Amino acid sequence: MNQESSPSRREFLKTTGTTLAVGALAGATIPAVHAAQDSTVQIALVGCGGRGTGAAQNALQVQNGPIKLVAMADVFEDRLSTSHKALHDKFEGQVEVPNDRKFISFDGYKNAIDCLRPGDVAIFATPPAFRWVHFKYAIEKGINVFMEKPVTVDGPSTRKMLALGEEAKKKNLKVAVGLMCRHCKARGELFDRIQNGEIGDLITLRCYRMHPPVGSAFSPPKHLWEESVASGAGGKKDGPASAKGISELEFQIRRFHSFLWASGGLYSDFYIHNIDECCWMKNDWPVSAQASGGRHFRNHMTPKEKGEDIDQNFDNYSVEYTFGDGAKLMLYGRTMVGCHDQFASYAHGSKGVGVISTSSHSPAYCRIYRGQKFTASARRGRGKASQQTLPPEENLLWSYPQPEPNPYDLEWEDLIRAIRQDQPYNEVERGAKASLVTSMGRMAAHTGQIITYDDILNCEHEFAPTVDKLITDGPAPLTADANGRYPIPMPGIITDREYA
Repeated sequence: MNQESSPSRREFLKTTGTTLAVGALAGATIPAVHAAQDSTVQIALVGCGGRGTGAAQNALQVQNGPIKLVAMADVFEDRLSTSHKALHDKFEGQVEVPNDRKFISFDGYKNAIDCLRPGDVAIFATPPAFRWVHFKYAIEKGINVFMEKPVTVDGPSTRKMLALGEEAKKKNLKVAVGLMCRHCKARGELFDRIQNGEIGDLITLRCYRMHPPVGSAFSPPKHLWEESVASGAGGKKDGPASAKGISELEFQIRRFHSFLWASGGLYSDFYIHNIDECCWMKNDWPVSAQASGGRHFRNHMTPKEKGEDIDQNFDNYSVEYTFGDGAKLMLYGRTMVGCHDQFASYAHGSKGVGVISTSSHSPAYCRIYRGQKFTASARRGRGKASQQTLPPEENLLWSYPQPEPNPYDLEWEDLIRAIRQDQPYNEVERGAKASLVTSMGRMAAHTGQIITYDDILNCEHEFAPTVDKLITDGPAPLTADANGRYPIPMPGIITDREYA
């Protein structure tokens, strides 16, 4: 698979009129998928949880040419097996992953990528800590990439990702980042209208992600979690019970939202979309952030009589981002049961309000109102039928027609089109900056300090400096104390890093 073949295959994917032999694979002996090149874009899935399975599904639904899933890798066999069954059942003719192309190990990503050819795509959907490691190898092998957000979790990993993005550009690799809201047609038209002055000068943006606990954001002590899994009370993400027990590293990866090194915590993993879509509307990145936050409850997952949750997350965040012109972006995050829920983003201008998203990522139900009074919630069934029966909304100037195209599908259509037409396509810089700005707000809350863009970019606290050397039975990047507890943010006490 030498890189000199890459332009030929790119041309082949455009014309489907030539073939060339597959080069010999370096390193491990991997079974060849095809004896010769064809117009099929092949996919390797690295990280087979729900997010990876969803990304593979979106990829296989693209209609602009043949696509097949040919290799899969994960560190947990149950996740790979569950993902493979779901994808095979739905896309039987497009899923060709025999047992010798299923890889279970920390190095499995290399084996999966080695099954691909120039012009093919590797999906990276593991916990974000591993993103730069996997991306680096894909660049070495000349493979296009789709990587889920966030792509970094701290300053050092962001600097690595930005440098890798430039290397990918030099090789003309196509790289997509899973910030699918940027591909949303409704948001795209709203952006154009805001930039054309329809809401006046953009002064303030607001975004909310407030709901009950989600993912693996909160975790009980490891021994209680193991007891729960053994009793059958664990969720699908927790996997099956293990007779030999589970290592500390495996526990932290299973519960990756609970650990800052693995995911950037719930803040980075869940709030990045709202932050990014607001920055898009502003057409800029904030230069600083100040914040407050804390942990009201330590028994989201742990019975009070048995101790407290051990994760590193706060359960509420309030962040004020400032842009270079003084405009503000306010983020409100809360992960609690029994409280008011809200999941939306708004742009306030001197003449009106733009609704960026309404009650989830998709559909967005983008619209513009005159003045500052508007309907915040989604009107039930905002389609044509409901609009014929519901009274007009006060001050409504524009709304995107329904139904909206699904941005999860659109981001894949855009990537595959760029591959087949050999168009420049590299979302790394934007994805890395969105991840960094998200981390900036998180660090402001965790330290109690004003954090600037340069502060977070140049911060030397790398959460997992040995992430590229992790092995199944090796130590984890984060160590628990004698009571099974991990270091947590302490605003005002630990101020130069997010935890000691």
